[in-house]
Amino acid sequence: MSSSLNSHLASKLFDSLRNGPFKEFICDYGLPVPKKLSRGMTLTLSLLFSSFLKRRLGPEKRVGVVLPAGFGGILSNLALFLSDRIPVHLNFTLGNQINKEIIQRTSLKVVITATPIIQKFPEFPWPKECILVDQILKDFIHKRVVIFFTYMMVLILPKWVHSRFDIPRTGGSKTAVLLFTSGSSGKPKGVPLSHCNILANCEQMLSLHLFEEDTKVLLNLPFFHSFGLCVGMIFSTLRGMALVCTPSPLDSKLSLKAIREQKVEILLGTPTFLRGYLNLAKEDDLLSLKYVVSGAEKSPPGFSVQWENKVGCEYLEGYGLTETSPAISFNLPGHQKREGSVGRLLQGIECKTIDPDSGNETNPQEGGVLCFRGPNIFSGYWEDEVLSKEVLGADGWFRTGDMGRLDEDGFLWIEGRASRFSKIGGEMVPHAKVEEEILAMLNQPTEEQPNLVVCAVQDEQKGERLIVMSTFHINSKDLKLKLRDKGIPNLWIPKVFVVVEKIPTLGTGKLDWQSIRVLASGFDTSG
Repeated sequence: MSSSLNSHLASKLFDSLRNGPFKEFICDYGLPVPKKLSRGMTLTLSLLFSSFLKRRLGPEKRVGVVLPAGFGGILSNLALFLSDRIPVHLNFTLGNQINKEIIQRTSLKVVITATPIIQKFPEFPWPKECILVDQILKDFIHKRVVIFFTYMMVLILPKWVHSRFDIPRTGGSKTAVLLFTSGSSGKPKGVPLSHCNILANCEQMLSLHLFEEDTKVLLNLPFFHSFGLCVGMIFSTLRGMALVCTPSPLDSKLSLKAIREQKVEILLGTPTFLRGYLNLAKEDDLLSLKYVVSGAEKSPPGFSVQWENKVGCEYLEGYGLTETSPAISFNLPGHQKREGSVGRLLQGIECKTIDPDSGNETNPQEGGVLCFRGPNIFSGYWEDEVLSKEVLGADGWFRTGDMGRLDEDGFLWIEGRASRFSKIGGEMVPHAKVEEEILAMLNQPTEEQPNLVVCAVQDEQKGERLIVMSTFHINSKDLKLKLRDKGIPNLWIPKVFVVVEKIPTLGTGKLDWQSIRVLASGFDTSG
């Protein structure tokens, strides 16, 4: 992978796929019978698909995509890059109304999807024109001569192919993809990531010297998630890794089958999804794994140890955000990781911390709101100058909204969201820390779904008061006594406990804070 950050993703992906054209690249378990594609054939089909898109789309630059990991999703993204289009990945789990607004805001006229997806989600606000990738691939069967000719030209005359298909070479600060945040704290925000942003982050991950060519990685994270698209697909492709695909991380049974049969070595996932594998896995299901790469949400205390004890492979947790393309920090094997930390910063990334109230810079070891600067940081939200200035300021430091600190050895520790802090009696109370203490006190077993959350509601006397929502009954009197005995500050001890049927979550597995706050506000907390 070259270090030229001014390049276009299409040109880089072309060079990578042409390197080792006979090597296995995709193994798709989303089909009735798993099928494989080589790197060279993937490039060939993507080039032909890109030509089709140029004819069909005309001047349209932004194209919606609703596809999981697999042949269809990967070929569609590659074809869009090769045709110099911008994929706009739509998250169907956000609901029809929000997606309708996103489609309107981005002026999407065309969406690439597949027949089974339209059949599964008929109420989705599909635009008038949908390109069905399954139909495109079926039509390719009748173009074997064209496919063979293109494939041979890829092998022997790559410069001619580059010119013939007009593959863009320069990307730089131009938008490469447009993603929308999960909306865990409000309305989804459009995040345009440039070619430079993504390529810089790929270079940063490459510098870890952890991911080797030909290594098999399980790819089942959704492409509307930056972890799935930028790390799972783009970085893995550029690095020369092989992708074993299943359509959903929620289908633990199918994912375990793919891992076992294809001898997958690297597993990408969020703790929410990884729990499913851990609970369902039989003795020989995960034997081939060397590393599990965890991100997108903080791992529960002790989960990494639990994983390593059961599976025998190293659990490596990192930290990132959609706005950072996405990786910021990462734990490495052996003595280069720390339990509970999200690792050291990737090369070229600067960090500072600020006080959540005053905005003044703080000692990073004492912590505060985390702010980052580097080539992988986005340049602002889609058509939202006000919010962009709010999070980036004049100096380009991205204010994340996450609370954390850097220890003396450079390890990053995440201590919750700034929005998950309450000011009670003049003191800042961290919800995540209170939550952690309660779960430890109750000795709660690891569950597939979150079963307890701490949030805050308005209080006339103290500004806010903590509320504990759980899916099970808690002896609050006994718990409060235990928390006091442990030395937990009185202001940190919740006064209100309520039982709910389910803790609201998003389709990505993250907690749905907007729904949690609405739910909490409906309870009588005056007592």
